[in-house]
Amino acid sequence: MSGHSKWATTKRQKAVVDAKRGALFTKIGNQIAIAARAGTDPNMNPSLAMVLEKARLANMPKANIERAIARVADKSAAALIEETYEAYGPGGTGIIIEVATDNKNRTMPEVRHTLDKNGGRMADPGSVMFQFSRKGVIFTPDKSEDNLLLALDAGAEDAEEVEDGLEIITSSSDLMKVREKLAEQGINVESAELKYLPTSTVPVEGETEEKLEKLLDAIDELDDVTAVHTNAA
Repeated sequence: MSGHSKWATTKRQKAVVDAKRGALFTKIGNQIAIAARAGTDPNMNPSLAMVLEKARLANMPKANIERAIARVADKSAAALIEETYEAYGPGGTGIIIEVATDNKNRTMPEVRHTLDKNGGRMADPGSVMFQFSRKGVIFTPDKSEDNLLLALDAGAEDAEEVEDGLEIITSSSDLMKVREKLAEQGINVESAELKYLPTSTVPVEGETEEKLEKLLDAIDELDDVTAVHTNAA
């Protein structure tokens, strides 16, 4: 199974060149604040280490990172919760939407409205999720047969060469272990994060593809949304 698709590539490029840096930092800051609840030392908290790596790749200012971590001790700060919504998009595609919010009564209507406005609709819990698996996804631009074999030796479930590098799939629990082993071998790990990967895909093209891309972009731009996944191919 591979998480790589044109959708993954688009989102990776979007994260790097996104002109709305403030919105991007807010999303990452919320993820940091949630991860830090399990401990503020990234050496002891793999989830926090992963999000801090994402912040580094996005060139997030140190002050922003420190403020996000400090929210754990700030009793006056609104509590953030993680929610996962399921939806259908154009062409019968499945969509998983991850959010971090301090107000579910605001976030869910926003997501629902965005779906309805752009040709999608909310789905009942479990009706879409069964088509996905939670996996670790590592990306490195260091594409080579040797690095692919190193990834498998490090404990990856799968690895494949893609257009712009090498994509490595791990179990959700082995993500950081594999990432660390690759880094020890001198491999440049550009990203390492947990994603919902489809167990099967739905082909889309033409007008349906355009509508789906518009929908995914609209959802991704919502302040409380931290990640969007689809089984479109």
